[in-house]
Amino acid sequence: MDKRLPTIADQLLLIERELRVLGWWKEVPPSDEALSSREPFCVDTLDFDQWLQWIFLPRMKTILEQDLTLPTASGILEMAQMVYAGNARETATLLGLLRDFDRLITESA
Repeated sequence: MDKRLPTIADQLLLIERELRVLGWWKEVPPSDEALSSREPFCVDTLDFDQWLQWIFLPRMKTILEQDLTLPTASGILEMAQMVYAGNARETATLLGLLRDFDRLITESA
């Protein structure tokens, strides 16, 4: 078992919590069509926070629960910085959490 799994699981919970704190957590999922975009981060069909909630968090949960191989790289912070460039103060905590996630993923097992 990868020794990072518990820390990554905690990090994912912190990301979810921050989405809720920001008021961006939604109860109703986007349409199946919106979720099936082939574009990176579903930029053509979802807001970034929707992508985090409905694509990223569930995929990472599946990886952790099924003890699948973790990704070896992550560029989530870079995307978040572009999306929230004009909103850095409000999103500072979320950006920090995504930075920590990227760091955890790139650490060796």
